[in-house]
Amino acid sequence: MPSNDSLKQKEQRMANCDLTQSQLDAHWMPFSSNREFKKDPRLLVSAEGHYYTDADGRKIFDGLSGLWNCGAGHARPEIVEAVSQQVKQLDYAPAFQYGHPKSFQLAERITDLMPDELSRVFFTGSGSEAVETALKMARAYWRKKGQGTKTRFIGRAKGYHGVNFGGISVGGIGPNRVLYGQGIDAVHLPHTMLPDNKFVQGMPDDGAHLADYLEELLAVSDASNVAGVIVEPMAGSIGVIPPPKGYLKRLRELCDKHNLLLIFDEVITGFGRMGSYSGAEEFGVTPDLMIVAKQITNGVVPMGGVIAKQEIYDTFMDNGGNDYMIELPHGYTYSAHPLACAAGLASLDILEKDQLIPRVKQMSPKFEEILHSLKGSRHITDIRNYGLAGGITLESAPGEPALRPYQVAMKCWEKGFYVRYGGDTLQLGMPFTVETDEIDSVINAIGESLNEVD
Repeated sequence: MPSNDSLKQKEQRMANCDLTQSQLDAHWMPFSSNREFKKDPRLLVSAEGHYYTDADGRKIFDGLSGLWNCGAGHARPEIVEAVSQQVKQLDYAPAFQYGHPKSFQLAERITDLMPDELSRVFFTGSGSEAVETALKMARAYWRKKGQGTKTRFIGRAKGYHGVNFGGISVGGIGPNRVLYGQGIDAVHLPHTMLPDNKFVQGMPDDGAHLADYLEELLAVSDASNVAGVIVEPMAGSIGVIPPPKGYLKRLRELCDKHNLLLIFDEVITGFGRMGSYSGAEEFGVTPDLMIVAKQITNGVVPMGGVIAKQEIYDTFMDNGGNDYMIELPHGYTYSAHPLACAAGLASLDILEKDQLIPRVKQMSPKFEEILHSLKGSRHITDIRNYGLAGGITLESAPGEPALRPYQVAMKCWEKGFYVRYGGDTLQLGMPFTVETDEIDSVINAIGESLNEVD
């Protein structure tokens, strides 16, 4: 039972937010331990720059850039102004059979930042929706090409591709799949976390050979039944797993050899996190379809998208029937929402004007050095990083593999730092404008917290 003091603190915190117990109970929170949270809620009431303010008035350093999506910092006045003006001018426009100027302007801005072959953008409302869109596009593409048997997908163990049925099917995180039964037809490549690569800084040298397992899977499935391969260039949600050197290029070669589409899920890696506008640019490998979201609007308004090669778009246009017919019967009420497009244009302006992509590249070695200074700390079994993303694996508590990351994250919260915990990992995604002393502070807080848990 909570102590009287903790109950009083909870009551005061809720009073500060004008929040009732009935209201707290009414919300079924996503990806949250609702029972634990509602005993002692962690409530964020405002944000500016790199910091949240909680219901107790404390400043909380944002160690994950929101959920990987606020890299330029919170409450950027440029985005606030753009969205405010858009609400006054055009708050909503139908996405089907009609358009508004900013969606076309944003699409061109995005394609200008991508590898040349990626030239057509289909907007969605989130990363999960964008994954479903890419999977449907891939199946439909092969039907348009007269190869309708190509319906299966190949994902990767430890991969995360959102939470809809297609996404959890191609994803490789067991707890995200086990409750929901049969999804779409998918098999999985092995993950790339090799024991010999522990504590490697950046991309590991060993592991490119793991891409060759694709041919073993195709020996069973046969390429004539496989629509495509979907991977994150750098796995993020499972705890930051950079690709081994040469791995993505080998996947590209094998997809070309066996006539498969290669799909990159760049919901986390797109628009700056790696020190480039995309993982495709950073790692020198161009997919056939790229999935984006999160940083595209700096987290201000939900938005996602699929960026397709010109040949894929042309296939739908050339086989679409009469000009008034719909070539791809798919879309969402909030595809290319005017507010999201306004936020996206302003966000891209900030990335370019403030030179945030080069700044990520500049700060990444400092982040890497400070993050890896935790090696040898209590409970840590591995550290991984790339760009301004870092993952820390913790040794399991007896019989409870998810306990220690939760305990450490709560200790960090008490100290004024928000870090993400999940599975057996802690995850960090520094704001693109982070300063060295802020990196030092959050890493020191993690180190102290590790010493405070059993």
